[in-house]
This record gives sequence, C-alpha cells and structure tokens, in this order.
Amino acid sequence: MARMTNKVALVVGGAKGIGFAVAERLAVEGAAVFLTGRRADEVEWAAEKIGRGARGLVADASVPRDVAAATATICTTHGRLDALVLNAGISEPATLAEETPAHFDRLFSVNVRGPVLGLQAIAAEMSDGGSIVLVGSIADVMGIPSYGTYAATKAALRSYARTWTAELAPRGIRVNVVSPGPTDTAMMAATPEEMRAALLDRIPLRRMGRPEEIAAATLFLLSDDASYIAGAELCVDGGMRQV
Repeated sequence: MARMTNKVALVVGGAKGIGFAVAERLAVEGAAVFLTGRRADEVEWAAEKIGRGARGLVADASVPRDVAAATATICTTHGRLDALVLNAGISEPATLAEETPAHFDRLFSVNVRGPVLGLQAIAAEMSDGGSIVLVGSIADVMGIPSYGTYAATKAALRSYARTWTAELAPRGIRVNVVSPGPTDTAMMAATPEEMRAALLDRIPLRRMGRPEEIAAATLFLLSDDASYIAGAELCVDGGMRQV
C-alpha cells in the first residue's frame, strides 16, 4: 500500500523546487495534496503537472492570514489535515559587511516568521497523530561565508522543531526537520559559479542532491515508517556535513 493513502497533506511553498518534488511524491504515495505558492500561474502549473487530484492554493507563506485561509479551505474540503511540510524560504547572500536591515528582515520574515505564524494558524486544525516536517538546511550549523543570516534562519527552525515537538507531543503530532545539502534547484542555479564549485568540493559524493532525494527523506519523516522519530534532523547532503 502507498505510504500516504487516506492522508491529507499541505506543502507550503510547493509550487517549485524541493517543495514541488515533495508535493509530487506525496501525491504518488496516495495523499490528497494541497500546495501553496505566491504566484497563481506557478501554483496552477504545479497542481496540473502533479495531477492525481492535487490542488494549488495561492498564499504568501509570510502572511499568516493567507496560510489560515488555505488551511480553512483544506478543512472545508476534507475535514482534516494529517501532514504538513513548511518549505517556503529564500536564500540571498550577504557578508557581515554587506548586511542591511532590509536583507536581514526579508530573510527572517520569510524563513522564520512565516513558519512560526503559519504553524500557529495551522496547528489547531491538524489531526491528532499528524506529522510536520520543516525544510531546514545543513547550513544551520556551518560557517559558510556570505550565508550567515540564511544559516541563522535555518538554525532558528531547528530550534523551533525541538520546542514544537514538546508542545505538540501530547496530541501525538511529530515535528522533524529535513536538512538538504546543496541541491539542484533554481535557487542553487542562481548561486555564483565559484560558490557552487566550492560547495561541490566539500561533498563526499561529488554531486549536488536532486529534489526527489529530498522528497524521499521528507516522505519518510511524514509517514508511519518514522512513527517513533520526533524532534530530529535528517541531513540529506551527500555526506557534506557528516564527513
């Protein structure tokens, strides 16, 4: 049997990249999938591409009322939400000398404030025994020049996962983090060539990850196969942070 049969899943930030790969894999595994994104054309394309009844909802992950509205739509349609992936995020380089208040606020607004207030809007509607996966990054404990603020946002998510695990455990809701290493997405394609080359030099498997590999790890954490895993971080990084 498919691992997400009879489950209702929401992927926040699921219109492209890793989020799209996750939404697609969940649909293949039998879930009723909803995905969000800020742009209607991207959301519509993603839902149509996935098929299997996937539905796209236009919502800005950094705006709690958008996330609450998306959740309300899901609950009206299915009466419950069993699995949640908080994937929306941005990565923009800036050294300490280059950091600006606008850059700092932008990254923390999308990468931290969005998931915190988004989950606040969603948690009450989640089914007891449900599962949540936050998409973090192996940068959360690494010192990568120009990515200090980005790494700090992902470290914040890792910390929240521990606290949310303790807070939601009485309802049987598990919270975990999947932390990708360098992954072949549009976000990575926008990274300067010299940075990509430097990252590849540090990966024992000598290649970038594929979005579907991150999706497979996310599926595992969401599924009953990971029923005794809570508050953990699963690194999917080709060994970059492990060796």
